[in-house]
Amino acid sequence: MKILIKNAQIVNEGKIIQSDILIENDLISKIESNLSEEADQIIDASGKYLLPGVIDDQVHFREPGLTWKGDIETESRSAIAGGTTSFIEQPNTVPNAVTQELLADKYEIASQKSFSNYGFMMGGTNDNLEEVLKTNPRNVPGIKLFLGSSTGNMLVDNPETLENIFSNTKMLIAVHCEDEATIKANTQKYLDEYGEDISVKFHHLIRSEEACYKSSSKAIELAKKTGARLHVFHLSTAIETELFRNDIPLKDKKITAEVCVHHLTFTNEDYETKGGLIKWNPAVKTQKDKDGLWEALLDDRIDVIATDHAPHTWEEKQNVYIKCPSGAPLVQHSLVVMLENYKNGKISLERIVEKMAHNPAILFRIEKRGFIRKGYKADLVLVDLNQNWTVEKENILYKCGWSPLEGTEFHSKVTHTFVNGNLVYENGKINEEKFGERLLFEVEE
Repeated sequence: MKILIKNAQIVNEGKIIQSDILIENDLISKIESNLSEEADQIIDASGKYLLPGVIDDQVHFREPGLTWKGDIETESRSAIAGGTTSFIEQPNTVPNAVTQELLADKYEIASQKSFSNYGFMMGGTNDNLEEVLKTNPRNVPGIKLFLGSSTGNMLVDNPETLENIFSNTKMLIAVHCEDEATIKANTQKYLDEYGEDISVKFHHLIRSEEACYKSSSKAIELAKKTGARLHVFHLSTAIETELFRNDIPLKDKKITAEVCVHHLTFTNEDYETKGGLIKWNPAVKTQKDKDGLWEALLDDRIDVIATDHAPHTWEEKQNVYIKCPSGAPLVQHSLVVMLENYKNGKISLERIVEKMAHNPAILFRIEKRGFIRKGYKADLVLVDLNQNWTVEKENILYKCGWSPLEGTEFHSKVTHTFVNGNLVYENGKINEEKFGERLLFEVEE
């Protein structure tokens, strides 16, 4: 199968150039101007921008065990509609992916059901070090540790266990950092004052700046002590950004950071109108924190933009604060949110591509993805930067059927998505054939 994309503005590796691209089977075979190759399909991309497909390094697609909220098929389908061609999913499904057998089960499901490329994190617990150390770094992206409890029962709080995991694996360790004791004490304080009638507006004070910083700084201290490769997921505070470096290239960093779209978008002021719909762990915090995250993203202390896509049903999110689950769906809208920030002058197209495609590929050492290069997998997304549309129930593809962005007008649109050289999404229509592949990772000798 040959597809020729003509006259695209290609955004790649810090530059924007007009060129044509020839896709042969699953690979990019030529990047040149004025290509006149025979092709099975020719797409005129005049006036549009061609980006590498987004690699989302943190999602919760809820399968197995929580599939009334979402599943690999529905959520990967919504991912390709938003230009996300690869995802890395977390282990707090049911049962938790904390043995090699349970991890293999998830990969088997994805091989049948995923529209996009997939990787699954191995989960660490207080007592599964032996299983963790069996993980194959060639085809598993890393080890995930919850240093603060979140959805699922995977809290790792034994200091000896943590040191053992950090000391004994060469794989990337990704962490959710919130200090459990601080959160428990804060929760009790608000329960004593309000009973179960706590307002969601206190969420950022319960899962506080202190809780985040205490946990992140401890994890970083341990990584420095042991030499582990550490990736801190979803920074939510300005103060945490001071823990990270920007004076060395990403490929040489052993300690890295990610920020999620929602922490760049919302503040605690939005609890007033959005309520539990924007309840995440860690919490959306203040304007000062949001500004600090943007600053660190743009000066390279933060390396990656992701979603922490975590659907719950509408009914679940209507519960009172104490029973309202944390998390929301975002994977269909992450790229257009960032393109809106480009339109508003906050970030360049080149930097969006760097933080959402190049850097996840470098950080996780993903083989032949994340860049528009000859010989690389043809995971690509075409966007029209001059198309207005509004997020509405009718165009939301998440299984849960809602979005915290409902009613938002965007001024850019994903028009085409390619996964492994296959046109899987075109102007609102999805090719129902599934072309997702298991991500592979380069292993240092």
